[in-house]
Amino acid sequence: MTTLGIAAETAAAKPPATPARAEPRKGTARWARYRGRIITLLWALPVPVLGLLLWQQGVGGGWTLPFGIQMEFLPTPYEVARRLADLAVGGIVDDTYSGTLWIHLYASTLRVVQGFAIAAAIAVPLGIVMGRSPLVYRMLEPTLGLIRPIPVTAWAPLSLLIIGFGDRATIFLVFLAAVFSILINTIAGVRAVPQRLFEAAAMLGTPPAQTLYKVVLPAAIPTIVSGLRIALGLSWVILVVGETVGIRVGLGALITQAREQSRTDLIVAVMIVIGLAGFLADRIMMLAVRLLAGRRPLLP
Repeated sequence: MTTLGIAAETAAAKPPATPARAEPRKGTARWARYRGRIITLLWALPVPVLGLLLWQQGVGGGWTLPFGIQMEFLPTPYEVARRLADLAVGGIVDDTYSGTLWIHLYASTLRVVQGFAIAAAIAVPLGIVMGRSPLVYRMLEPTLGLIRPIPVTAWAPLSLLIIGFGDRATIFLVFLAAVFSILINTIAGVRAVPQRLFEAAAMLGTPPAQTLYKVVLPAAIPTIVSGLRIALGLSWVILVVGETVGIRVGLGALITQAREQSRTDLIVAVMIVIGLAGFLADRIMMLAVRLLAGRRPLLP
């Protein structure tokens, strides 16, 4: 038999080892991810469960908490859960609010997205310019530092007078709540870029015009994203303020109507919806950032 034939028989006799080894590795990695998520969920469960138990006991026992909070006037967790289910699908409490959750949630989400998007579109580029240019920073920082401490709630009456009732006033308040958090974090992230990164980029032949998106942005993105997350949370907080006057559709408007009718179960139910909406919005934004970042180490 020729040498070529012997080599062919030997190659055919050898079992393919690579696929057999790759499968367990993929399965092991997938199980490790699932196991990590399960462990995270298990660690997160005790606190809300304990909170629900204390809530139930406090309402039943008529506890009085610090700041004079009288829990006997609060609804029980069951009453809130019942109201939440009725808001979502209707047919349980069967009143004027039954099944209206999605209409109010959609209207509020649209206002938050618009105000937050306008704030990000203005604050991120302006923060980059102020962070890179000492002259622009010295020109704008005193004025912005004077406006920033004014609470958004103080802007609410003025916005109603100069803008009027409706969506635009609420979007403006959401914009004010979000813009400064994004701006300050963007400036801090850009100014914190180490000088050695610019020196390394210059040594590697990076043109000065490309340092912005090849050096500055990758290094500053973690801080910018932190500012975006803070601003998104504040947007949901201020949304309630903006929707309390002159708006009939929205989560804030729903809370206002429930307050006027002393429906504490509806108030607490909408508060939970706002918390869940803010939590979900934060997770969606982080997922989008990770998809845009890909494999690049842009996030901590």
